[in-house]
Amino acid sequence: MIAKQPKPRRPKKCSVSSCKASFIPRESFQTWCSPDCAVAIARDRQQRKRKALAQVERREIKVRKEKLKSRADHLKDTQHAFNAWVRARDAALPCISCGRHHEGQYHAGHYRTVGANPELRFEPLNAWKQCAPCNNHLSGNLINYRISLLQRIGEEKVAWLEGPHEAKKYTVEELKAMTAEYRAKTRELKKGQAA
Repeated sequence: MIAKQPKPRRPKKCSVSSCKASFIPRESFQTWCSPDCAVAIARDRQQRKRKALAQVERREIKVRKEKLKSRADHLKDTQHAFNAWVRARDAALPCISCGRHHEGQYHAGHYRTVGANPELRFEPLNAWKQCAPCNNHLSGNLINYRISLLQRIGEEKVAWLEGPHEAKKYTVEELKAMTAEYRAKTRELKKGQAA
């Protein structure tokens, strides 16, 4: 009986991206040409495992932090998302109070303040892009704000804003939904501006 000769192994290319040398493997699973390349592959796999574990850990921390958030924390998140949306919505418009375009910081300035009228804090007609000097240093520059607001939305809507409103007590679930909604709207606006 004649023993079969093993098939000669085909040459392979080293799987290390910086090497790519051609070699004849000793074993069918071998993907490296030298011990140095084998070490490089092992280090790369370890690095990927570490990154995956770190990513899982970050997700778990995020979930734990989310569970610890109070209603006030969710309210801040929603306010932040709403303000970002207002700035994105009004990106092409000047400051509502002074009518200037400038390179400085812009805020989402509320006509009826959040402190005095918390029920209007997420009302789109009540918040417009406003420069930091008008919002911070001129207390909203309300006389000019009102004049511009009358031009933008009309007397009837301004009168509605200035009228009485029913108090609103948002639940955590409502705040989460509003935060997600305003973040999605902001992404859409930014995508449209980039195109």
